[in-house]
Amino acid sequence: MTGTNARAPLRIAAVQLQSQDDVSANLERCRQWVREAGRRGAKVVLLPENFAFMGPESDKRALAEKLGGGDAPIQSALASMARESGVVLIAGGFPEASADFERPFNTLATFGPDGALLARYHKIHLFDVRLPDGTEISESVATTAGREPTVIEVEGFKLGLSICYDLRFPELYRALADRGAEVLLVPAAFTLLTGKDHWHVLLRARAIEAQCFVVAAAQWGTHPKGRTTYGHSLVADPWGTVIAEASDGPGVVVVDLDPQVLERVRTNLPSLRHRVLG
Repeated sequence: MTGTNARAPLRIAAVQLQSQDDVSANLERCRQWVREAGRRGAKVVLLPENFAFMGPESDKRALAEKLGGGDAPIQSALASMARESGVVLIAGGFPEASADFERPFNTLATFGPDGALLARYHKIHLFDVRLPDGTEISESVATTAGREPTVIEVEGFKLGLSICYDLRFPELYRALADRGAEVLLVPAAFTLLTGKDHWHVLLRARAIEAQCFVVAAAQWGTHPKGRTTYGHSLVADPWGTVIAEASDGPGVVVVDLDPQVLERVRTNLPSLRHRVLG
């Protein structure tokens, strides 16, 4: 943690959306909230999973874009938002073309304040489930899984990347911590049924285990085909305390991540150094 005290807090925003199946309308709502986050001083803005399209999994194939090239309306809009608001924009999950047309990646992409593509992460754990309320999602049928844990450096902080269902797999976050992560990003579209019981517990656990800030941007409300999501976008500190949380409805949570809090927790309870297994 050398040099932590020299760093200024990082002002970061988590956007909560109620995305539908109209890409243009969804992107315009993203632009409005990114603009609001920038107006409130955020340097980094996180969009939730499925920010551009919240429709059937099979319909994502036609929307898949080659990252960093060609005809890419979603990426063009994201780059424009980042430039307009002067922020690092982390777009939490959209279809990226893979070698298998039938199964694009679910990709988190990061754009700098100049609109340049800085990094990508492919969702590793795919959500295949049939829930008691009748919700059935088969992400693996229409998505290619990623393989590589990814940490990027933004504004002097190391950010560990993940998407939604990844949250249930602590070994991923341990790998991110081993790679130096200080902030864990969790863009998500957690279902209402699972979210009401597990969302807060899992996010706080990941923060405590990895001794990291956790920033989670979520989908909320009703979507096509009767899908419902839980919302409650939030930020937890490395002690597991929720320091900011969105209420119901679209909106944005803006908070300062203080590196001195991170250093204090890791110094006073050095569990990352006490590991025996793994």
